Formats: sequence, structure tokens, C-alpha cells
Amino acid sequence: MEKKEKPRKDNTHRTTSADARPRYGNNGQQPQAAKRKASDKTQHDEGSPMHHRGRAPHKYADRAPHDDSKPARRASNFGRSRGDIADKDNARSTRKRDHNERNYANRDYADSPRTAQRPTSNRRRNTPSTASQPRKRQPEGAMRLNKYIAHAGICSRREADALIAAGSVSVNGRVVTEMGYQVMPGDTVNYGGEVLRSEHLRYFLLNKPKGFITTTDDPQERRTVMMLMDGCCPERIYPVGRLDRATTGLLLFTNDGELARKLTHPSTRVYKIYQVELNKPVTRDDMRRLLEGIELEDGPMNVDDIQYVGNGADKRIVGVELHSGRNRIVRRLFESLGYEVHKLDRVVFAGLTKKDLPRGRWRELTEREVGYLKMI
Repeated sequence: MEKKEKPRKDNTHRTTSADARPRYGNNGQQPQAAKRKASDKTQHDEGSPMHHRGRAPHKYADRAPHDDSKPARRASNFGRSRGDIADKDNARSTRKRDHNERNYANRDYADSPRTAQRPTSNRRRNTPSTASQPRKRQPEGAMRLNKYIAHAGICSRREADALIAAGSVSVNGRVVTEMGYQVMPGDTVNYGGEVLRSEHLRYFLLNKPKGFITTTDDPQERRTVMMLMDGCCPERIYPVGRLDRATTGLLLFTNDGELARKLTHPSTRVYKIYQVELNKPVTRDDMRRLLEGIELEDGPMNVDDIQYVGNGADKRIVGVELHSGRNRIVRRLFESLGYEVHKLDRVVFAGLTKKDLPRGRWRELTEREVGYLKMI
């Protein structure tokens, strides 16, 4: 079967040669940008001032040609060593300072009283200001009087300031009323006819047993908690707060008067947890009343939380959390609802627990525990 030839397209409208095509648009005229580019490439005679630059002459063409034998001036620090850069910077600073000094010396008002103390350069003077000068160091071993009294276990620093202002404290036989007075080593501080001694601060935790009263001295010669702490340290310590004779649990001892005042002040709201064993099961209604608040003879009072201990099998034993430091507050709350408290044990005080502390024993607090108490 014969193949039919395809008819060729009529390409007569196309240009057969590339030379015949127009090089530029706009009816073959050269654009202005191309004209400028072509003018820049204009060749100049060797004697022309702009021959070495390869571009058209301009208004500075009559200047002397550039001498290629001389090194070109650097526009940056590239390729220079650090020493060269430092020398150049120092030379520049010296020239600037000399210029400022000459300029200032030629002024008419250079010797005027107002500008007599003016520096001779723009550099900042190295003389430290009064505000930036270091404070005068205190003598070694010196201590503020209020801090000395607090370390002696008398009271807090704020209360010590009141004692000093009232003239109740004397140092070396002289009454001191000055705030911020520094006690030097060897000075004798007297308050209330007793010589005070600033001691190392100590902190102890006791698991108080039943049958001991919380006091430092008892005229009736009953057993006190200080008998349990006998020999724990040479410093004079005392209990923080108090527990009833029949109440057991945690009791803190220290000679830090400021911390003791802080932990016992109502505004601090130090929380305590008690385990209470009653004569009969506690009802849900009474627990709700304790949470809402009960009116007592010294004002209304409520607990922060109350729950059955363990799985709640024995509803006579409950855990009570509160922050009040009123006298016998837990016993009075339950007695107002018709309950009798058989056992009362403080198991938590300000985050401290009875873990690994048997009944009737004490231990010294760690630095971490002391730091926590001071942050409360």
C-alpha cells in the first residue's frame, strides 16, 4: 500500500536566516540601556586619563591618572593582624584626644569657675562615684544588738527593737537605745538583770509522750518536756507552742526567738494534723459542721479538713487538719458536739512528721528542714 505524502506547511512567513532577524525590538532601533552599556565600553587612547578604567570620561577626567605602582588603600581590616588594628585604633584615639585638648585650651571660658573641673578629654574618668564605692566593712565578729538578743533566745528581732527603744538593754553597764548598735566580741549585754549570751542556733524535734507538761520550769515539780531534752545541747532551748499533758506527738524546740515567734503567730497559719480517737463514731453531719465552723466561747472556729483514718472501718478515729493555735482547740471542738476525746496525737507540725522518731525520743533537724521552716 503506497504511503501518501503529507502536505508541507507553508513556512514562507518565517525567516530562513538568523542574520535577517531584527536584533532589537521597536522597529530594529537600539534601546537606551544598550546604548549606555555600549558607550561604557568605548575604547580610549593610551594617553587618555580614563584609559586604565575602561569607561567613558566624566567631569573628573582631567585629574592625574592612578599610579598602579602604589598599593591600594584598604577599605577594611581584612588581612590585617590584631596588633596592626590595635595600633591604628590607639593612634586614632590619641589624635582625637589631642584635638579635643587643643580645642578646649583655645576656648575663652577654659579657666572659668564653672568649667574649671571639666576633664581635658571626652573619655570617662575612672574615679568611682560615691554610690558605687564599697560600704565600710564591719569589724570582724560584730553583731547588731537586736540580733544578739534574738540569738540569746529572749524574743524576735522586732521585739528586741522595742526593748532597746524602751531602754531595757544595757551593754557594758551603759543603757543603749541606738538602733543598729554593734555588739563587739567581749561585750557584756544585760537584760532584766541577766547577762545574755549569743548562742549557736539549734533546732530539735521531740515525739512527746503522755504525762509530761510543756513548760521550762514547774513550781509543783511535775514532769516536764525539758527532762526529755536533758543533755541534747549546751545551749538553752525552749519549746515552740505547747501540748497538753495528755496529748502526745510532735513538739519543736529551739533557741531561735525569731523563728519561734513566726511559727506561733496566727498570721503565719502553720498547719498541724492531729489523729483523734473518740468515744463514739463521728457522723457525717458533725464533720460537715466542723468544716463550716462552730461557735465557741472565744469566737467561731472551723477545721481545714477532717477525714476518717485509713479505710474508714473505725469511724471513731479521724484525722483533723487546722492552723489555729488556740489552747485545747481540738478537744473543745469535739466536746462542743458531745464527744469525748480518748487519745490525741499530733502527727504533723509545719511539714515535719514523726517518721523514724519513737515516742519519747528527739532528733536534731537537718539544714533542709530548718531552711523550710524559715521560708514559711
